[in-house]
Amino acid sequence: MTTNPPLAEFHPLSLDSLQNIGYSLTEMAESMPNAIAVACPRKGQPQRVAAGESLEYESITFAELERKSNQITNGLIEMGVKPGMRIALMVPPGIDFVASVFGLFKSGVVTILIDPGMGRKNMIQCLSDAHPEGMLGIPLAHLARSVFFSKFPKCKYNVAIKGFFPGCKSASRFFKKTDNATPPWVKLKRSDPAAIIFTTGSTGPPKGVLYRHQIFIEQCEQIANYFRLVPGGTDVSGFPLFALFNIAMGTTTVFPQMDPTRPADVYPPNIIDAVEQFQANQSFGSPALWNTVANYCVKHSKRLPTIERILSAGAPVPPPTLRKIKQIISPSGDTFTPYGATESLPIACNSGSVVLGETAERTERGEGTCVGKRFPKIDWRIIAIDDNPIQDICDTVPLEQGLVGELMVRGPVVSDQYVTRTDANANHKISDGDSFWHRMGDLGYFDEQDRFWFCGRKTHRVQTAQHTMFTIPCEAIINTHPQIYRSALVGIGVAGKQRPVMICEPNPDHWPTSKTNEERLLAEIKSLAGNFWQTNTINDFLLHQSLPVDIRHNSKIFREQLRGWAKQEIGL
Repeated sequence: MTTNPPLAEFHPLSLDSLQNIGYSLTEMAESMPNAIAVACPRKGQPQRVAAGESLEYESITFAELERKSNQITNGLIEMGVKPGMRIALMVPPGIDFVASVFGLFKSGVVTILIDPGMGRKNMIQCLSDAHPEGMLGIPLAHLARSVFFSKFPKCKYNVAIKGFFPGCKSASRFFKKTDNATPPWVKLKRSDPAAIIFTTGSTGPPKGVLYRHQIFIEQCEQIANYFRLVPGGTDVSGFPLFALFNIAMGTTTVFPQMDPTRPADVYPPNIIDAVEQFQANQSFGSPALWNTVANYCVKHSKRLPTIERILSAGAPVPPPTLRKIKQIISPSGDTFTPYGATESLPIACNSGSVVLGETAERTERGEGTCVGKRFPKIDWRIIAIDDNPIQDICDTVPLEQGLVGELMVRGPVVSDQYVTRTDANANHKISDGDSFWHRMGDLGYFDEQDRFWFCGRKTHRVQTAQHTMFTIPCEAIINTHPQIYRSALVGIGVAGKQRPVMICEPNPDHWPTSKTNEERLLAEIKSLAGNFWQTNTINDFLLHQSLPVDIRHNSKIFREQLRGWAKQEIGL
């Protein structure tokens, strides 16, 4: 397999000249035209690579990707698409996905990015809420659009990718033209809208977050400079949206053979094959994905020595997983967990080496999860917990170091508004003169090093008659039991009189095989909880075969769903 040249000496990335994030591709195409931009498995191959065999990949260089994205841009302009229009993208991960995103960016439209993993119902609702004026999608996506046509009355500018659909322009016609492959250079400002990206919906219906070009540009600079990323690296990507950052930073993106909507179900040899074929030095994937891959590698004595860096988002990586990853990657490699949210990313970061060497023990004692120190250009504060909207910074109550409250942030990577479910703006944005703060909805405290210790979501706290309980500290204690994979604390009843219930998911290999074993396990968990002040008031413990989690990262637990289940199990 052809690989890119050796990594160059690090120089801080600067995209100061850019007004449109789409033209970061143009810059990379000019500086490294023949380097591989995107690679993905050829169609028609088995979903699982056989032992001792490899998948075949198709690839595209930065110069070829630039040409293809320009053809899409100019084709849209010829159709009558104007800057500011909202166009939905419904294309699976791969070359066409990346080319389409950058083509849309360059055209000046607002790209609606939908995660198919959120499920058909949520996906249709999000699209409807965003009011698209057109769609770039595969024929199956256009079929769904036509079936639910009443929800998309403005959807006029439609393009079929990889095939044909009645009433749609065909992208293949864009690609056949030889006179539309130069950049259109649509005039935009950094402050112009670039995309609408939806939250996971872990605490309510997914909300559409407005991304401006300046947010994407700042994110690329922050990520590249913090992690010392240089053009020429190779990333095996388990999360398609991160591929967009890769392209802007001159990093080759390899899409492995997997269903990105179900990272926990990944077949590890497929990831290993991609890493080995392309000699990847980096991989972005959820904690669930890398837990599965690391378990396989340890069991089969397999190493991935070219991997220097694993980035994982969505939730902290559990210490046992960190230890296994450390065994299989380069001796000098590490795992990093950038902290943030769809509305604001990246905010802070912690490394696996710091977790294992310093903070894991405190986490297991119920002190919360340390997400690290803030990124440059980020301001943050802890304010008193308040479930009501806060209009002005003068109405906030700042808390001292060590006290648990709500985190709020501001900075160039922080989005300024929701454009769907707009009622949420009042609960999340606080005015401060000419700027604003975003309320993360995350609870925690600062330590003496100005690191944030995450204690759980504000909406997930359990308010009993005695005190307030926070999910992450309590669950971390229970998760130290060797048979437990993960757990979820929920409260049943009215706030201030809630009954705490701990729901535990055993490791698949440790599910109790009899009623006696089940009772013994529950007794052990209750005994463990009794040793800590954070958990010694919990009297109800339940086993659950598979906690409901978000599809995007397979890590955010849907505690709202569990409340009703727990209430039924207890008989209330």
